[in-house]
Amino acid sequence: MKFCMVTTFFGGHSFGGDAAYVDRLSQALCRRGHEVHIYYCVDAFEAVRGDHPLRDYTPPPGLHLHPLKSRYGILSPVATQVTGQPWFKAAALRGALDDPAADVVHFHNISLVGGPGVLGLGANRRAVRLMTAHEHWLICPMHLLWKYDSRICEKPACGSCCLAGGRPPQLWRWTGAIDRGLRHLDALVFPSRSALEEHRRRGVGASVRLVQLPYFLPDGWGRPRDDPPARPAARPYLAAAGRMVKMKGFQRLIPMMRYLPEADLRIAGTGPYEAELRALASDLENVHFEGLLGGAALAQLFRGARAVVVPSLFPETFGYVVLEAFAVQTPVIVHDAAGALAETGVESGGGLGYRADIELLTACRRILHEPGLREALAARGFARRMGEWSEAQHIERYLALIERARAGRSGRLIYRPAVTRPARRRQPVTEGEGWPGD
Repeated sequence: MKFCMVTTFFGGHSFGGDAAYVDRLSQALCRRGHEVHIYYCVDAFEAVRGDHPLRDYTPPPGLHLHPLKSRYGILSPVATQVTGQPWFKAAALRGALDDPAADVVHFHNISLVGGPGVLGLGANRRAVRLMTAHEHWLICPMHLLWKYDSRICEKPACGSCCLAGGRPPQLWRWTGAIDRGLRHLDALVFPSRSALEEHRRRGVGASVRLVQLPYFLPDGWGRPRDDPPARPAARPYLAAAGRMVKMKGFQRLIPMMRYLPEADLRIAGTGPYEAELRALASDLENVHFEGLLGGAALAQLFRGARAVVVPSLFPETFGYVVLEAFAVQTPVIVHDAAGALAETGVESGGGLGYRADIELLTACRRILHEPGLREALAARGFARRMGEWSEAQHIERYLALIERARAGRSGRLIYRPAVTRPARRRQPVTEGEGWPGD
């Protein structure tokens, strides 16, 4: 099949997160003989990258990159942000979405590459159209449900929040543009149950089928390479990783190391909040910054850790770091106050959750000093990664989702509005209300 992926960031022009999923999905499809084309916005990356490095990226056979770059530079993503339309990228995107040979069009992060206007673009209506909501952009103009850069958003105040965050106005959000765009989709996909339910609670789902499909890792991710094995760390350590921004919560984790002199904290990543974090750790000899690490180096860091700590303050839609830790048989300690981390990090059986700082400190001490607990958590997390979070099971379910969408169009499945149905055993791919069974 021929796949068309549309996303804002990708490859070297990305920060991880949703771009990592698009890359892993695309490469998995290419390994199975499919053809994948990815359209992404270089102008958007340059507009927001700051000091973030441009990474090397070489696509494998079958993966075709289409970087979108306008002569208007930053004005292109700004125009999309303000109007919700592709504008300066419309011609290139229309060419891709008109292509009659495309079998599947899969939208990802479209906030700066086309907005809701891109969902209905193109003449090819034969192709199955999907969108994965990697963030909360559909229900939050700041993407993260993180209000005033200080707390989780429980009650919207979008106008003042955007002003405080320095975001251009998005008046199109009050015009019904998102609902009209979603009507062009065969399914709206979420990586976690909590993300799906949060969108439903805030009014998404009346015009589109909601489906849960968890993230995955490639089969070989995290396996030791043929390089000589790394020397065991001289001291036990906890690991953490992510873009260094305030909502990732590293500023809550670093001070805890003052009370854990028997262990180190090693943090991988970079970002605009890095200077503040380094200043916070300036008098802590057991806190170390590892810089931006690639897949193999990150896996090695996680493999040697007693646990990977995920202190995110905002509601994550999945938490890829959890999955990466499980892949190398390392348990996690997660802030489970909101979002998917309670679901992926605690309900999975592979980690400990906390809400208050004292609970974080207690969890760290337990992982460091109770080897039996660590081994049990690691085993359960690894089993989950090798099961429903594996590449093979993910691609099987992804292709089945496409076939069900096709069948629904042909009349073998009939779409109905939301109905009340008896409870049933939850499957790894969860059909939202309104998508009846076979």
